[in-house]
Amino acid sequence: MPLRAAKDQQKNGDPGPGNGTAVIARAKPQTRRPNMYRVLLLNDDYTPMEFVVVVLRKYFNKGAEDATRIMLHVHQHGVGECGIFTYEVAETKVTQVMDYARKHQHPLQCIMEKK
Repeated sequence: MPLRAAKDQQKNGDPGPGNGTAVIARAKPQTRRPNMYRVLLLNDDYTPMEFVVVVLRKYFNKGAEDATRIMLHVHQHGVGECGIFTYEVAETKVTQVMDYARKHQHPLQCIMEKK
């Protein structure tokens, strides 16, 4: 409808388009960042250092230097952080590492803790 015709309708008492309607404002949902979890490797006296490097490269996408640095930290301090992930991703990584270690008959332990 042309603008002029709409103004004429409003003058004559005709409600016209848009009159009598209410605007409903939607509340913006509150979003929170998901809780993050640290995935840690624990030292033991039996798992070879080379195996730990393989695990870090395969499951945590670490380069050779980073994997070696983390492995040495685990060896010297008893524990080392592999990465920080959401709960589901951390849980999956822990399960993958533990299954891989068992498959290769190593007692390597991988855990997750809330950051």
